[in-house]
Amino acid sequence: MLELFLRLERFTSRIALIAAVAMLVVSVSLGFYQVLTRFVFDAPSTWSEVMSRSSMIWCVFLGAAACFRGGYMMAVEVIYKLVPARALVWLELMVALCCLIVLAILVYFGTQMTMRVSAQMLSGVQISIAWVYAAIPVGAAFSVLAVLARIAAQVTRREPIGPAEAEAPAERPQDSSAVPLRQAPRHDVSSSPTKSSAAPTPTGLTGRTRS
Repeated sequence: MLELFLRLERFTSRIALIAAVAMLVVSVSLGFYQVLTRFVFDAPSTWSEVMSRSSMIWCVFLGAAACFRGGYMMAVEVIYKLVPARALVWLELMVALCCLIVLAILVYFGTQMTMRVSAQMLSGVQISIAWVYAAIPVGAAFSVLAVLARIAAQVTRREPIGPAEAEAPAERPQDSSAVPLRQAPRHDVSSSPTKSSAAPTPTGLTGRTRS
């Protein structure tokens, strides 16, 4: 049952991420089109700015699901270092509970707000502004599945516990090993046996000439 849920969440998070990337491409493209029409053709577009802003809103809320699932949200790593290893599961449970409360609020009030503004229209285009506000409950719903899947995978030891950024400092000591390798050629050049052996040869030749 858990494996089925994880597969379902993996599918929904992938859809949300692909849609977020598509919305980002649309937002950047419409922003570029807005600049062209305003400063190049001297005929500003009346709809591209509104649609660019709306697609960016969808990009943020849809991309949040992938961030929650991968653990890429901002985390206080000091707390993870202070808490004992056995208590990290309870810390993750508390963090997941706080995230679920906030996301549940976004789903509930976002749905109400979307229904409340359904009669309003976007300026420049004859589209209901509810399509923009719908990004709040839809993105929050994707994020709820992502948070539940992440905590379930951590509790069952399918994934490591802790933020994803905490694994980066562990790779830094490997870079320090490159320092002696860079310094090694300097010592070899300064104390190379070729120069030291070549130095006495002129004195030997002068000694022979004097004799």
